Formats: sequence, C-alpha cells, structure tokens
Amino acid sequence: MAHQTLMEALHMNIRRQSTELVSVEMPVTGSVKQPMGFLHGGATVSLAETAASIGGMQYVDPSSQAIVGIEINCNHLQAKKDGIVTAEATPIHIGKKTMVWNINVVDEDNQLIAISRCTLGIINTNPKED
Repeated sequence: MAHQTLMEALHMNIRRQSTELVSVEMPVTGSVKQPMGFLHGGATVSLAETAASIGGMQYVDPSSQAIVGIEINCNHLQAKKDGIVTAEATPIHIGKKTMVWNINVVDEDNQLIAISRCTLGIINTNPKED
C-alpha cells in the first residue's frame, strides 16, 4: 500500500491498525524538517492524515470505495528536532459519506507534539455507479 507514496517518501510505518485505533510512526530526519532544523508542520499534518485515512479504509469496501481528505486542522504544541513521532488516530464519527477522526501526535516519550482533527470523504471509485 505504501510503495511510491508519501508514506514511503517520509518513512512512515504502520504500527497498529484496528477500527478503533491506527498508529503510524515517522522518524524525524532531515527529509521532514523545516530549514531551522525542527519537524516541519506539513510533515506532521501528513502523518496525521495518513493515520486517519488508513483508519477510514477499514470502514469501506476497497473494491468500490476510497477515502479522501476533505479537511484537516492541526495544532503544533511542541517542537521536535529528532527521534520518532507517532500519530494515533481514533474515530469520532463514521457516516455513510464522511468520517471524522481525532489524531494525537506523540513522541517516543509519549509527549504530545500535535493534535489534529481530520474529516474524510467516502467516494465511489466506479463513477458509472454514482
């Protein structure tokens, strides 16, 4: 699933995957830092949306449906220069056309780095059936 994707480019790894919790980790390396040497907010948001999207895929039929991001917000609470950050996504709302996920991004010491909320859309991958 992650081959030639942003997950691969940012070295994200799925650590846990269930309908109630998805955990995806990402090392804080040069490829995810901003010019001042800290974890880039965009990388943190990418990690959060990835975890939510993986969770969302568990609620749809992958042969005819897909998950797409509609909206995401993120509050960056603590700077990070190295180590590993992990997005822990939990569902808030699972509907027929949308989902809402809460994502906490923590470091290897379980310190809260960022909090995020992501709204996902459920789309039909066979447009002839719309």
